[in-house]
Amino acid sequence: MATSYDYAPLFRSTVGFDRVFNLLENAQRARSISDWPPYDIIKTGDDSYRISIAVAGFAEDELEITFQSNLLTVTGKKQEVSHDDYLHRGIAGRPFEHRFQLADHVRVKGADLQNGLLSIDLAREIPEALKPRKIEIETTTALSQKVAPAQIEAQKAA
Repeated sequence: MATSYDYAPLFRSTVGFDRVFNLLENAQRARSISDWPPYDIIKTGDDSYRISIAVAGFAEDELEITFQSNLLTVTGKKQEVSHDDYLHRGIAGRPFEHRFQLADHVRVKGADLQNGLLSIDLAREIPEALKPRKIEIETTTALSQKVAPAQIEAQKAA
């Protein structure tokens, strides 16, 4: 049983959270989409992650990874193969698309295909301007010595 939530009342009382609500709505919609092929999301460090997707039977040129505006998309399209020789076909080769919404400042570092697993390495790179910085505490006398009183220059009235 799927439950649908209406976020409209929250839009009336919040400002700047549009992206969060869109993420929640997209996550609800994505549940109905197939989870094939299976994948893992692994936290490999404080600011690093890996997405591993089981893509058995797909060659490197049949996979495409794109990253744009915090959205990582992985698609796979098999080359057409004649079905005449198969007695049983258990390895799925149908096309797929997985979309992963990435947080701000998470970037794709690289991708690797080994033994039927596509591994995509991600890292969070926080800009220097957004990192915490230490603020020196100064005494009142030190502040008053640094700031000279402002002098206003005016012309004399004639």
